[in-house]
Amino acid sequence: MKKVMAALSGGVDSSLAAALLKKKGFAVVGLTMCLGVKVKDLGTRRRPLCCSSQAIEDARRVCAVLDIPHYIFDFERQLREKVINNFIRDYLKGKTPNPCVRCNRYIKFDLLFKRAKSLGTDYLATGHYAGIARKKNSFFLRRAKDPNKDQSYFLYAIKKEMLKFILFPLENFTKFEVRRKAQELNLPVSSKPESQEICFIPSNDYKGFIRQRARELKIEIKPGLIIDRKGKVLGKHQGICFYTIGQREGLGISAKKPLYVIKIDYKNNNLIVGFKEDTYFKGLIACKLNLFIEYPKRAFLCKAKIRYNHKEAEAKVIPLGKSRIKVIFKQAQAAVCPGQSVVLYDADLVLGGGIIERGLMRT
Repeated sequence: MKKVMAALSGGVDSSLAAALLKKKGFAVVGLTMCLGVKVKDLGTRRRPLCCSSQAIEDARRVCAVLDIPHYIFDFERQLREKVINNFIRDYLKGKTPNPCVRCNRYIKFDLLFKRAKSLGTDYLATGHYAGIARKKNSFFLRRAKDPNKDQSYFLYAIKKEMLKFILFPLENFTKFEVRRKAQELNLPVSSKPESQEICFIPSNDYKGFIRQRARELKIEIKPGLIIDRKGKVLGKHQGICFYTIGQREGLGISAKKPLYVIKIDYKNNNLIVGFKEDTYFKGLIACKLNLFIEYPKRAFLCKAKIRYNHKEAEAKVIPLGKSRIKVIFKQAQAAVCPGQSVVLYDADLVLGGGIIERGLMRT
């Protein structure tokens, strides 16, 4: 009997994943990560947090129903060091990081994976909507059946050698099917709403969170200038960490046509603004690659996705050496944000991805 460590967040997805594995005959052990998220007053917020004390209690109840062991691992320090501090430092440099990508890379599919293997389990399983494909003795990450829930974008940074030890039981489920199946199995979280916030920013107050953490890290947030593409000063900003490429709201300036952030100049602490057409980029440079294919020796065509909720676009990928690539879009793409990830696809297979270093403007 193969042994599986099932990561349980207390939500319906991970709970059903564990239940399905047990029905298939695996010896399942439930594990919940305690990430130190504390919420004193939920107020009117109805969305649950994936790592709160209530989530841990929900996971415990699910394990009781499934009659499987339940363990709690404390990763508060690791989350702070690997994810939160990087999140703050990137924003302070004018970047737009994706903490879920980094959490999957360093917490779930590194620390948690190693913990699962050290306990003698054969596999680590999660409730992510994604799949794993095997082609000619090589493993690839694959899109899930439900295009509206597919999470392969967030998972591209998993190391290739780990894929054969990972299970995604929900690959072929839609969200509707997940809830229906969870109800059939009498799981106590079958109707629990989804967590849609970043777990360590429970109030969704980015500005307040960044200000607080910057003080803790003893980093000063400096106001600066808002200028147009010709260098004309149009106003002042509160700090480049509070803006992102493509942003229109909150600039505090007026013009005959709406203005958008088109570049964040960290070196000079300036925001550069332009018109809507200036927010479209012909391509990008990406670094810190994680590939499921060999590093390319020549250019190739694929589809590239620059944000989770962004439709992938046809593109040419050009190798630059030293784990960097240039991506040129067939059609210009809006708001290419340094710090976000670009993920490469060939049909349903994930070829890999990397961190966007900078966007390439059309003119």
